Formats: sequence, structure tokens, C-alpha cells
Amino acid sequence: MLKANGVTSDIAAVAERREAVRRWCVRDGYRARLMDAGQPVIFWVSGDRRRVAPGVWGLGELTGPARVMDGKLRVPMELRWLDEGRRVHRDVVRESLDLEVLRQPQGANPSFVTVAEFAALRALIPDFGTGGDR
Repeated sequence: MLKANGVTSDIAAVAERREAVRRWCVRDGYRARLMDAGQPVIFWVSGDRRRVAPGVWGLGELTGPARVMDGKLRVPMELRWLDEGRRVHRDVVRESLDLEVLRQPQGANPSFVTVAEFAALRALIPDFGTGGDR
């Protein structure tokens, strides 16, 4: 799971414009070293409910391992934004899952998702395999 702060960044505007996201910053460590092409991405946007509805906003796939790009460690990916009506709000996720992103919202990218949690998230997202608009 990769995440963005919807309050302190312009990610909501990026999603509204359906801008392509082809790379994302990650923290150096064993988790970043485990990332590789073909792995699924769930994109989480945090928020305060007044300005940004927190939850799953996008789906994607890694296109390679994490590497230094523009002086920062980033992971290349293809991200598909979910239509606003298909996003899964934090409260819906919290009802059935105890994700790391909920327990430790201040944690760095990437966030850990177990196989069982991933399967449960897939069930919450209508037509998971088709993603959203690009």
C-alpha cells in the first residue's frame, strides 16, 4: 500500500484531474527492497473528512523495483484513479480490517498489507480488476 496525505498535498487535485502517477516516494528499508514489477498497489489517501474523504483512492501495479529518481528513492508504477463513487472510505475499511495504515497513519511508505487483508480489500472495491479511469 502506498499513501498520500490529502490535507498537506495536492493529491486530491491530481486525482480530480486524473493525472497519471508513474512513481511514488518510499522510505529506504527492507519493505522498499521487497517491491518489484508486477506487484499490486493500493493507493490510500489520508484526510480529515472536511477537506478530503480518507480511504482507497486508486489501484495500480508496480513497474519495477524502488530506485533513486530525481535524488529520491521512488517506486515506478501505473496508477488508476478510482471514480469518486468507487473509492472505499476509511470507515468502511475500519469496519472489517485492522490495516497498518489505520493503526499507524503516520508511518512511511510503503505500508504493509497481508495477503488476507489484500483479499478483503479486493472484496470491498467493485470491479477491482478494472480499476478506474486513467
